[in-house]
Amino acid sequence: MERVSAHELDALDPEQAAAVTAPRGPVCVLAGAGTGKTRTITHRIGHLVAAGHVKADQVLAVTFTARAAGELRNRLRVLGLGGAANQVQARTFHAAALRQLRYFWPQIVGDVPWRLLDGKFPVVAQAARRAGLPTHTESVRDLLGEIEWAKSSLIAPEDYAAAASRQHRDVPYDAARVAEVYTAYESLKTTPDGLLLDFDDLLLHTAAALEDYPAVADEFRGRYRSFVVDEYQDVTPLQQRVLDAWLGDRDDLTVVGDANQTIYSFTGATPGYLLDFSRRFPEATVVRLERDYRSTPQVVSLANRVIGVARGRIAGTRLQLIGQRADGPEPTFAEYQDVPAEAGAVVASIKRMIAAGVPTAEIAVLYRINAQSEAYEQALTEQGIPYQVRGGEGFFQRPEVKQAVVALRQVASRDDLPAESRSGTAIVKLARAALGPLGLTAAEPVGAQARERWSALTALVALTEELTAQDAALDLPGLLRELAARAEARHPPTVQGVTLASLHAAKGLEWDAVYLVGLSDGTMPIAHVLGEDGSVADEAGLEEERRLLYVGVTRAREHLQLSWALARGEGGRRTRRRSRFLNGLIPDDSPASRIAAPTAESVSAGARPYCRVCAKPLIGTYATMLGRCRRCPAELDAELLGLLQEWRTDKAADLQVREFVVFTDTTLTAIAEQFPADDAALAAIPGIGAKKIDQYGAEVLALVAARHRQDPKTAGRK
Repeated sequence: MERVSAHELDALDPEQAAAVTAPRGPVCVLAGAGTGKTRTITHRIGHLVAAGHVKADQVLAVTFTARAAGELRNRLRVLGLGGAANQVQARTFHAAALRQLRYFWPQIVGDVPWRLLDGKFPVVAQAARRAGLPTHTESVRDLLGEIEWAKSSLIAPEDYAAAASRQHRDVPYDAARVAEVYTAYESLKTTPDGLLLDFDDLLLHTAAALEDYPAVADEFRGRYRSFVVDEYQDVTPLQQRVLDAWLGDRDDLTVVGDANQTIYSFTGATPGYLLDFSRRFPEATVVRLERDYRSTPQVVSLANRVIGVARGRIAGTRLQLIGQRADGPEPTFAEYQDVPAEAGAVVASIKRMIAAGVPTAEIAVLYRINAQSEAYEQALTEQGIPYQVRGGEGFFQRPEVKQAVVALRQVASRDDLPAESRSGTAIVKLARAALGPLGLTAAEPVGAQARERWSALTALVALTEELTAQDAALDLPGLLRELAARAEARHPPTVQGVTLASLHAAKGLEWDAVYLVGLSDGTMPIAHVLGEDGSVADEAGLEEERRLLYVGVTRAREHLQLSWALARGEGGRRTRRRSRFLNGLIPDDSPASRIAAPTAESVSAGARPYCRVCAKPLIGTYATMLGRCRRCPAELDAELLGLLQEWRTDKAADLQVREFVVFTDTTLTAIAEQFPADDAALAAIPGIGAKKIDQYGAEVLALVAARHRQDPKTAGRK
């Protein structure tokens, strides 16, 4: 690339162009969500090269994830600056350090062998065992997280306890005991076969090599002269130490970030270096990118209002985003009686989105904790909508849920239980007792991993409560069969589908339509930043939760819905309250507003469907799908059901999809009971939308008509 052309500069907005053409030296780009930061920094690199300030292979661009580094490389390749050894290098911090350490190791250590410790879990487990602490999966993961935080924060084992107290860490055990594990972990990495280095060690040794060995520093600094750091608000003290060692006394540094998207402080990330950039480099060029090209003005307006009430030093750097796209629909808000109702309504809305032409891959359901995915996996499965869980496992694939099901099977196999304890509401008591040893406590535990386990087990108990409420005669073997069927149905094929993801996992991604769900106090913001009386126990933690919601809102390009439920289980006590972050955001005329008058539409939307046999309100997804209470009699045509099942098997094989993607068993049962005669009757069956009618309606109606010709008594069945 010889020069950034005038045409290319014309394609940038004024602020982007100012950042690109800033003089050589320190540049700080404060870039809001959707403002084109990657485009800006790659063109900045192109300008530095074209102006002769630096050669392409003297530029090192670093970021935090392999995906982000890959995107940087692709953009640079388009500009003719990436993809070859003599061009710009774009890597993660750890990948860059690994490359450098391998090269310099013989000079600084000699022939001492070392290897990268890819998996720290076994070593931390061994260290925990030495310290006399539990070694179950969640305990080890929490301990591992504390060690990683300490090393990223440049905190030695002997200083951990004091630092954890000062930083109000949510430690899983007494801080002094955690420090013992940290000490043991470090000692276990020295083995008779050489040294084991974890990813933080790569950074520590790289920094030390440049700090302590002038010849190494001179060689490196002769190789790289200009540095670019993306997502600078997420840098840790350890990563900043490496960056300082790379720079030496030079100042050819461009950083890009947004302090109000800082959501990883629990890992040691701090926006302090971004906030203090102008103090460190008083001559720095500072550019604010506020033109949002991702989201509609309506979404942008809501994002500005979410972050507009933030407090503290970070909030002082907030960017006032300006939407550049055409107008779109206003974000909507919805309150539901319980989580199953919320999930059902969200999936119904997703069906309408898909019918309107929005691709499934452009739709996301985002939540605060992974355990919240269960209700949405179930609802999507029942509607035959493909999905993928990003940044985590599906609910029934999580280790703690698998262990819980095993524990329930062990209870079911006992022959010393009274008959009355094997069915009905007694099952819930049995489930709670069986899951107690696995981590189901009355109060939410401390430690991030322990809370994740607890949340998943609590969700499984809530599901048990829902199933027994739907069928009071359900016994323990029947419950296990239901759980097994759900687990099997939730193995969607590897296809493009609706994304289910936590808000943390959604960072850096975007979709046309986003559903932010479960927005109740205690979940968003998370419970451990609140006191028992609902007051704020951790002000900094509360503000990070607010930033997390802001990140979620800014993931949406056009359609955005925010929702919450008043109860966890179906028909449960409505003790939850909507998130305090939503105060002042909900329009007065929204059905979710506390002061809004009920409308005919909202009343209709909130009403339960009624049984087509006894006319009572239907309870539960299964009953709603069939259109009748479980106990009400129905005239199932077994022969038609068999024909439908054979047809589904053949159709799934032709399309190379799982059978439930075509129609679920419950939907086929409803067809075999109701004998729909036309498209309108098909559409009245939950689970059959316009898309499925287009795909399969004619064939299904032909099967029903053929069966009717065989047996005219089926006519008019409801």
